[in-house]
Amino acid sequence: METGMKEVHAHNILTGFLEKQGFKVTRHAYGMDTAFTAEYSRGSGRRIGICSEYDGLPGLGQGCGHNLIAISGLASAVGIKAVLESGKASGKVILFGTPAEELSIGKIILVQKRAFQDNVDVCLMLHPAANNHQYAKMIAIHDVRVEFFGKPSHAAAAPWEGVNALDAIVQVWNNVSMLRQQLLPTDRIHGIITDGGQAPNIIPEHTSAFFFVRTMKLSQTKGLMKKLENCFEAAALATGCQVKYTWREIGVTKDVIQNSVMADTYAHHMEQYGIRFPSKEEQISKGGASTDMGNVSYEVPVIHPMYGIHTTASNHTIEFTAAAKTPQAHKDTITASKCLAATGIEVLLNEEYFNRVVKAFEKDLSEN
Repeated sequence: METGMKEVHAHNILTGFLEKQGFKVTRHAYGMDTAFTAEYSRGSGRRIGICSEYDGLPGLGQGCGHNLIAISGLASAVGIKAVLESGKASGKVILFGTPAEELSIGKIILVQKRAFQDNVDVCLMLHPAANNHQYAKMIAIHDVRVEFFGKPSHAAAAPWEGVNALDAIVQVWNNVSMLRQQLLPTDRIHGIITDGGQAPNIIPEHTSAFFFVRTMKLSQTKGLMKKLENCFEAAALATGCQVKYTWREIGVTKDVIQNSVMADTYAHHMEQYGIRFPSKEEQISKGGASTDMGNVSYEVPVIHPMYGIHTTASNHTIEFTAAAKTPQAHKDTITASKCLAATGIEVLLNEEYFNRVVKAFEKDLSEN
């Protein structure tokens, strides 16, 4: 198992396979050691992007099933390539090997370098889960590191001479807890203390914490960021500390805009295998995770459906790691990959369909 930006073995195995399948492969693509692209084209036509992921989780291994996402991308790309080779369609398929999804940076870097905007008309990927959701709601996320600077003193002999940076961190937690009453039910603020002081008999002169904020839509993120900043500033004012906070330099991980036209097509193909989906309302109400595929979805039409792998375990658990290794999970992945490929093929073959995809994308983007 390899974590984000260290997926050397996965990069080499996947690119080697793709070359043998007749793709034009670019290793170490876009300045990232473990990113790649694999292209196949025949004639002029629309361009289909597919994404693979392959990073793991520290301590959990493939607890989010990125081993399956890796092969789903390969399977979907190979399927679309076969249709192009047959002469039944013209256009291009590009598989993007996207590292470090768990760090939420790989696809953001690719977006910043216009990897998707300049090369594909739509982009598709799959994600394993406990259930099947073609409208899986993936929300926006940003993170911030905050530090407080006080003044040390002896905690028993002369505490009044100190300025307690730990008090400031505790006050932040109290501020956030009180703030939650006024937040939307879908908003999330969660964090950890990364430095709480050095010794009980010293008034801490430095403390730090790390927070995530999540909102259903990108348009709501700035407002929640400002509220958290106010919690920091208020804690500094109340305790006499100095405060410094730094939001992640690469920017916000955006919510995923699922293209309804392609999502419905994918679900239609899955239903031919006897797979059923909850209502759209039920699916959206259960959202909460985030992914850098969201940033792609603000640039080109995207789907990021979840497919079940015959487990009741949630992602990011030991039980899901075990489920992602099974022959059944691999069988489920191939089924979903066929349906994803069929969705991409519809884009290649049907101009009227593609126009509906673009119209839905433009409408969703204007509403977000």
